Amino acid sequence: MTIKKLFKQTAYGALFASASIMAYAGVASAATEGYGDCPLIGEKGSSKIDPAVADQFTVIINLPAVGQFNGDTPETIKDGYEFCMAVNIAHRLGLDKVKLVNASFDSIVAGQNRDYDIALALISVTEPRKKVVDFSAPYMNSGYGVAARADKPVSEQDIKTVRVGTQAGTTLVPFAQDTLKVASLDVFDDTASMFTALAAGKVDAVMTDLSITLGQAHNSDGRLAVVGKYKSSGETAGIYPKGSPNGKIIDQLIEDMHKDGTLKKLEEAYLLPSWGTSPDKIPLWKP
Repeated sequence: MTIKKLFKQTAYGALFASASIMAYAGVASAATEGYGDCPLIGEKGSSKIDPAVADQFTVIINLPAVGQFNGDTPETIKDGYEFCMAVNIAHRLGLDKVKLVNASFDSIVAGQNRDYDIALALISVTEPRKKVVDFSAPYMNSGYGVAARADKPVSEQDIKTVRVGTQAGTTLVPFAQDTLKVASLDVFDDTASMFTALAAGKVDAVMTDLSITLGQAHNSDGRLAVVGKYKSSGETAGIYPKGSPNGKIIDQLIEDMHKDGTLKKLEEAYLLPSWGTSPDKIPLWKP
């Protein structure tokens, strides 16, 4: 198997250029004042925490994340499923300010960030990650999506022989290497450069969370398509700093939002429109 790790991938064309404005090393942050355009559900200030930064709810994210955090940079985000979930947590905590901090996915799952309350980036719960971070209550179940160029589709039969791209630090790396045993794997530092490479034909297919592949394909003006999906074994959850005293309180709020229908309403408002199709319509492939 050929494996290449590609950091700071040069942008090929303009398809995903605007989404590639992010920190490749460390973090770049910006504050979102108030709650954007998110609907508020539940009682304000029903719970309390001691936030990492006084009077604000600080959230680590990984852009681009169409449908989850709709915007190219933290300061342009006004809605999205994970964003509005974070806003509703802040609302129920009585915190009027949400601050988004953009970071590399690698740094998030390695526990390298500081001074935040939760990280939301469609993160799969794994045992190795539990050694360095604490996970929140799960809030989504997803799978792995496979995207290709619409004019050059990839099939279930030839996925193992074409050049595949995925993102560093994700569970897709061992899945592609050890389960699928793909012949050629390019590992990118971020989602934007991975999809830019796909659009330019530098890789034949990319694999990441199904929600992300659906969102990117739907926003590609017909140039990309989601051709298949695989089941994943893990749940999707947020990350807390290791030993955070606020975890149990935020966990309860997430569980409350499951029960009172808040998360379902956010899914219907932000995910289904951003995907353009139901995940159920994507063919299920076998590893």
